[in-house]
Amino acid sequence: MLTCLEVFRNADVINVAPDSPQRAVRLAVLKSGKTLVVPTPRLAGGFLVLEPYRISGRLRGYASTIRGSIQMGRKVDLKSLPEVDMIVTGSVAVDLLGNRLGKGEGYSEIEYAVLSEAAKVDEGTPIATTVHELQLADSIPSQLFDFSVDVIATPKRVISVPGARRRPSGVLWDLLDEAKISAIPLLRQLKAERRAATGANP
Repeated sequence: MLTCLEVFRNADVINVAPDSPQRAVRLAVLKSGKTLVVPTPRLAGGFLVLEPYRISGRLRGYASTIRGSIQMGRKVDLKSLPEVDMIVTGSVAVDLLGNRLGKGEGYSEIEYAVLSEAAKVDEGTPIATTVHELQLADSIPSQLFDFSVDVIATPKRVISVPGARRRPSGVLWDLLDEAKISAIPLLRQLKAERRAATGANP
């Protein structure tokens, strides 16, 4: 159902979560001739770019797996990463106002924050999530670093979320502890660049 949406059809570059439930979306991106961006698990290896013209049709199924994307994707630095036209993220639960609950470790939020900090997405970039109907919740509280989704796709329907988008602007450094920053190379890089530019800690 997600592939029928205008935002999907109009997108040239789509960032899709590396989780197993989003494998079908990753495959659909490649089959549609679009560039696929995949964050590595826990963002430990940055972002991977998979271009369909580099991957033969018979290998696209494998390329859409987590292992396949790591083997067949092209690791690029943030400056070389293309601008992202759409994001598809996973959710443990989501409500009809677009508030989502992830796995609790905050990696989806950090991925978005890094892309925002690098000016690869902005507050107008559409974000969709794919869930089962049973994952729809009545209400989910949100925090300062959370983003809302614009589209919820289930096996039965597509739900357009009403109201204003909620998007944090860049990395909220004050909310990250040093252990998390140290564990993610891109955060260390961005923090060093920010320090060099401002002469002070972010």
